[in-house]
Amino acid sequence: MLTQTTSRVLEPSDLDAALAILDRDPVANAFVTARVQIAGLDPWRLGGEMWGWYEHGMLTSLCYAGANLVPICATPRAVRAFADRARRAGRRCSSIVGPAGPTAQLWRLLEPGWGPAREVRAHQPLMVTDRLPDDIAPDPYVRRVRKDEMERIMPACVAMFTEEVGISPMAGDGGLLYQARVAELVGSGRSFARFDADGKVVFKAEIGAATDRACQIQGVWVAPEYRGKGLAAPGMAAVLRYALADVAPVASLYVNDFNTAARRTYLRIGFQEVGAFMSVLF
Repeated sequence: MLTQTTSRVLEPSDLDAALAILDRDPVANAFVTARVQIAGLDPWRLGGEMWGWYEHGMLTSLCYAGANLVPICATPRAVRAFADRARRAGRRCSSIVGPAGPTAQLWRLLEPGWGPAREVRAHQPLMVTDRLPDDIAPDPYVRRVRKDEMERIMPACVAMFTEEVGISPMAGDGGLLYQARVAELVGSGRSFARFDADGKVVFKAEIGAATDRACQIQGVWVAPEYRGKGLAAPGMAAVLRYALADVAPVASLYVNDFNTAARRTYLRIGFQEVGAFMSVLF
């Protein structure tokens, strides 16, 4: 039993305690919870370390340190400890992302050593719904992407990522990791699209993280030539129908505050703002 106030790298035997922390906020923590439920806490399988913060021997806060640095239920004292650990380790992540308050504090502490960031998105509304809209019919042409349609969905995924993040996912390793992630979503039935008569993607979205309590919709994209034609709301309603029927009782997403068109669409189909995320991109 740890009696002092301290942080350490969690081990596989800490799984139940970590899941109890993650379960405190199933919506905000869906991304990390989904990974931990599949991979456990072994760093090799998890794709990173899980840091724990203990107060009087009790685990109270977490921080996932992998491709992203993600504070979880992190108190101010925990954030300071996580920042110290991150500083000592050096930056290995491509982003810091999480609930806006702890993430902002973490970035203030790390920016002198890790900055400047490529971009800081300080306020990304976190939105949630547990029901389908009454007044917007799901687009009947939006369906699950099949495994033999990878070549058709990939260009849309690359376009969405590049537009959203500002760099191509094909940089660095030639897109191998990104392609594997898209294939994983397609293979698990969590990639959705509407195709035109020529087989081109005109709308797409994925259910990126999924637990039995909440799932997170991501990668929402409409082909530029189809924007403004009313495809987004019915398309999202269709994805939401799949999400609530097949995946989890609650669906969430987070969106850039400057993307007013997307925010308007999500509000129209019944999503409500329940908090905010923050992202620091390197």
